[in-house]
Amino acid sequence: MKTLSFAATLLAMLVSAPVHADDYPSRPIRMLLPFSAGGGGDTLGRILAERFSAELKQPVIVENKPGAGGTIGIASVARSAPDGYTITIGGMTTHILSPSVYKDLPYDPIKSFASLGAIGNSAIMVIANNDFPADDIDGVRKLATSRKDPVQYGSWGIGSTGHFCGEVLVQKGDVKLQHVPYKGTTQIITDVIGGHVDLGFVDMATATPMIAQHKVKALAACTKRSPSVPDIRSYKEQGIDFDRDLNWAMYVPAGTPAAIVDRLSGTLEKVLKEPDVVEKLLGLGITAQYVPGPAHQKASIADIDAWKAIARDAGIKPQ
Repeated sequence: MKTLSFAATLLAMLVSAPVHADDYPSRPIRMLLPFSAGGGGDTLGRILAERFSAELKQPVIVENKPGAGGTIGIASVARSAPDGYTITIGGMTTHILSPSVYKDLPYDPIKSFASLGAIGNSAIMVIANNDFPADDIDGVRKLATSRKDPVQYGSWGIGSTGHFCGEVLVQKGDVKLQHVPYKGTTQIITDVIGGHVDLGFVDMATATPMIAQHKVKALAACTKRSPSVPDIRSYKEQGIDFDRDLNWAMYVPAGTPAAIVDRLSGTLEKVLKEPDVVEKLLGLGITAQYVPGPAHQKASIADIDAWKAIARDAGIKPQ
């Protein structure tokens, strides 16, 4: 009993010991990812975890905790000790769209975290069957006006980034569309190829190989043109007055010591300049572009407001 008591006391002392930046990191770091294993976000996290481990000379252990659009995992990070030993990657759903989609969000996407910086910009691709009688947004607009049945588009669920990108076309492009929610992008691709749904709004990791293999065609990139498919014009290039970045970013819990935040931010900036990392991210449809944490947080506030306006006008209500 005395041995157990001593061990418990020692553990408590280690947990409560003050965090010093000069010896950070002195043990393994946990990268908690709010995505399922094998997906684009998980792949991104593992690429960065490997490079962070090499730079920081400590193992970076990936832990997947998906669910509720990523909000379950992100909430767990927000509750973690602010000591630099729990880091995460967030995206549009977890930090920008979540306030419009979830009524009782268990974290504040700005105040609950310190941003280590933006990782890079991605895009949502608007795809169609190769025989679809339109090749761009203007063609879809004319088709929607001329036919009786609505032009339907699939996204991976109500409140997803794909859903929001579809509503941008409706509101900013005067394109008449009808949303069809799916559970995932795989079924969207299947139904687009089969002609069961007119358009699909899918992430770059899903769309890029399908486009390269000529199984589907791409009509537009929401919201910016992607180097992964450089011939596909962006929303703005096709007359849509909406040009927000769809950024991935890295975070730690709010209250993490500034010196540790700086160490991790500097590591992220360095890693994102490595040619092999840039190439791997491009394969995921992500244009590596580091933006410092404070500037990224400021931009995120404006992004949340912009997408909230889209949600309001589309009638997307927090659930």
